[in-house]
Amino acid sequence: MSFEKNNIKNIKIGNVILKNVATLAPMAGVTDRAFREICSEFGVGCFTSEMVSTKGLIYDSKKTFSLIEHSNLERPFAVQLFGNNPKDFYESVNILLNKYQDIDIIDINMGCPATKIIKENSGSALMKDSSLCGQIVKSCKDSVMKINKNIPVTVKIRAGWDNNNLNAPEIAKICEQSGADLITVHGRTRQQEYSGTNNLDIIKQVKNSVNIPVIGNGDINSTETANFMLEYTNCDLIAIGRGAMGNPWIFKNINQNSNNIISMAEKVRVMKLHINKLCEYKSEEIGIKEARKHISAYLKNFPNACEFRKKVFSTQTKQELLNICEELI
Repeated sequence: MSFEKNNIKNIKIGNVILKNVATLAPMAGVTDRAFREICSEFGVGCFTSEMVSTKGLIYDSKKTFSLIEHSNLERPFAVQLFGNNPKDFYESVNILLNKYQDIDIIDINMGCPATKIIKENSGSALMKDSSLCGQIVKSCKDSVMKINKNIPVTVKIRAGWDNNNLNAPEIAKICEQSGADLITVHGRTRQQEYSGTNNLDIIKQVKNSVNIPVIGNGDINSTETANFMLEYTNCDLIAIGRGAMGNPWIFKNINQNSNNIISMAEKVRVMKLHINKLCEYKSEEIGIKEARKHISAYLKNFPNACEFRKKVFSTQTKQELLNICEELI
């Protein structure tokens, strides 16, 4: 596969066009509104909410609805649902599309490896029941169609439950037959969680098994790793999760097929902006606690990073944290 000057594509799913090849993968407790808005400056192809519980929506949980808060900077915007009951998915989609007029995509989580989610028979546990996977996709699609909206339904999966059950291609095909408009696949099994090797061959097999667009996910932390995944698997787009923590510029570099070096002043500018957004959206007390992990990620490869991290985790106010950022210049 040969690359053009820029990694820019026009992938259409339903009524949505994804223009930039690099999308932001959802990560619970990380990719909130503040983080998504930070990344929007650098050309993200698609934004996805943190995981949203179908039960939480049905029971009108304030905490659940807070995960959906977003701005016009985050477009196209997908809401990712998790659960285990097709009827709950149907009702949740109905709730979402009647409450919000600017949701572009409904995404179904069949890939989360977290023990808490697995115990509820949700996330990647769904991949143990291919029939249930199909029923859930169909329920979401039926709910969308009832409201007469051409909103795409997408699915996030993993390679499989474990190395003895690498059934991602089968699940992807069933999801497609049930109405899915796009598949995102992370090349690890649930058993691996985030350890070991990301299996690009599985992503390639998924791409070959379906006729809908496929997003590859896992271990993308540079333009080189992005290009290699695109070329090796022939996937249409890529999703970046952990590789974007402390490095939102990765989206711009990948989309432009470049390796621009980010200046210290630019890093500090974005760090301060991130701190301010977190405190604005979540209060200073909560914002400071959450900003610490992000600032720690921004400090990767900084001179004396260990010393600065100690200072970061001892801060008690927003101003103290902003002052530490200034010290870096």
